[in-house]
Order: sequence, then structure tokens, then C-alpha cells
Amino acid sequence: MPKIIATKEDWINLGYKLFSEMGISGIVVEKMAKKLKVNKSSFYWHFKTKKEFINEIISFWVSIDTTKIISMVESESNPIKKFDKLIQLAFKKDPFFDFIFYLKRYALKNKSIQTLIDNIDNQRIEYTKNIIIEMNYSLEEATIYASLFYKYLIGYHEMIRYKKQSKHYISEVKTEINQFIKY
Repeated sequence: MPKIIATKEDWINLGYKLFSEMGISGIVVEKMAKKLKVNKSSFYWHFKTKKEFINEIISFWVSIDTTKIISMVESESNPIKKFDKLIQLAFKKDPFFDFIFYLKRYALKNKSIQTLIDNIDNQRIEYTKNIIIEMNYSLEEATIYASLFYKYLIGYHEMIRYKKQSKHYISEVKTEINQFIKY
């Protein structure tokens, strides 16, 4: 028997998961409704269009993968602890990490999504740069190191994408980062 209602959050969580697994092709209202055990009219109760739904999923991604991480890092009192916390949060293997890869593919057809991704990338680099400046690096050094840090993060995740992460990955990551950011 179908469930009577699925919340907006139910739809967004499922959409985020499916987009992370299959990209835009995973966002099929009928199949999602079946997974949630509701009628597809439940989808349209919360979202006018599929495009609106995609935008909600993207907002959800921004809130958990950028805003929430920055908030958690800011709970630390000094820049070294902030940087350590950033490494711990950013380098852990996330089951939904492919979301960004599929989103970048989707952005090839949607310039506003590409602009959003560029803004998020810049926000993350700027945030990292500010922590590095707090660690007593010059603006010039911090700008370069923050960019390298972010590119290293992306490369790291790409290299472990379909592999099991080492038990000691944090110490390995810190050793490698310490080659260009001494802290």
C-alpha cells in the first residue's frame, strides 16, 4: 500500500543520493515515487518542476558540503586546529562525493549551474586562504597554497573514487599537505 505522504526532505535526500549515483539520469520522478512508496503527485506537491527539484538538491549539497563544513571548522579556536578540522572533514571518503562530478557534467548544458560551481569553488578556496593567512602566511603564499590545497583535494578524491580508503589516510594526507603548507 502506498505511503500517504513523503516530505520535501524525503524527496531531496533521495534525489541527492540518486544524483550522486547516476547524475541527472537518476532523477526520474516515477522511479523515485516508487522508492518512496508514494504517488508521483507527491513530488509535484513539493516541487513545481524537475528543474526546481534539481535546484533544491543543489542547494542541499551546498548546505552540507560547504556551509556545514565551514561552520564546523569555525567552531575551532585557533588556525592550526581549524586547518586540521578542515582536512578531517574535506578528505574523508563521502558516499555521495560523485555528486560534484555529475553536477559538473550537468553544468555543461546549464551555464547558471556552472556559475554556481565556480562560486562554490572560489568560496572554498577563499575560506582556505583565510585560514592559511591566520597561520601567518602572506597573502600571496596563502592564495597559492589555498589553490593547491583545493586542487589536491579534488585529485585525492578522484584517485580514491572507487577504492577503499586507507585506515591512516588522515596522517598520509597531512604528510603530503605538509610538503607545501608547513603547519
